[in-house]
Amino acid sequence: MPPVKELHYFDQLSRVQRAAHRQFLERLKSLSAEPGIDLKNYGRLFESKASLFSGDISPNYSTLSNEVIRETVGYFSNLKVIFLARDPVERVWSHLSMEVHYRQIEPFDATDISEVNRNLLRPGMVLRSYPSAVVARWKRYVDPERFRVYFFDDLQNNPAELRRSILRFLGADPDKPGSRLSADYNSWTRMEKLPLTNKVRSHLARYFKKELKTCAARLGGPARDWPARYGF
Repeated sequence: MPPVKELHYFDQLSRVQRAAHRQFLERLKSLSAEPGIDLKNYGRLFESKASLFSGDISPNYSTLSNEVIRETVGYFSNLKVIFLARDPVERVWSHLSMEVHYRQIEPFDATDISEVNRNLLRPGMVLRSYPSAVVARWKRYVDPERFRVYFFDDLQNNPAELRRSILRFLGADPDKPGSRLSADYNSWTRMEKLPLTNKVRSHLARYFKKELKTCAARLGGPARDWPARYGF
């Protein structure tokens, strides 16, 4: 993978400062100086990988417009796309916790339904909160053989098999050993989340009731069990 995990090129033109391999970062900065998306030079960021598989992991790409998706998929004819779907209730609470932790939003009373609703209704949050809509938008332009939905449930319950499945989809060798990361490599898992009361959890479940059922019907897999978590 590139030395920067989340390039954020298509949603922010990479205008975020990060520590990275100097040469790669210089090329990324040069690309980001352009006023719009430059697919040719974006692709050249991966030239150093030669024949190796490479890619870009940026969760915000779930919010891209139809136009950007269509142009990107049309330009990169061999592109494969992976979407990691998560229970909308769990996802939104994790997202809000992260935003508060990193001071991306002002801290709020997580026990106050009206405060929770205020944050749920922000346009950026809405775009990220409906996995069935994200999948439908990307499926309009990506060949079904080049698009896969995986689930956060599998990342929690059987990460080794999830890894193997993803590598098989990409055309890589799932038996080839990778880097040996410890189970606590992701520091975010150790950070304190916003307290989620039963009242707020029930409210979120009702808020996403239709989406939970839509995901169960359209995405299948572990999503079939999501509604039952909340008694639906």
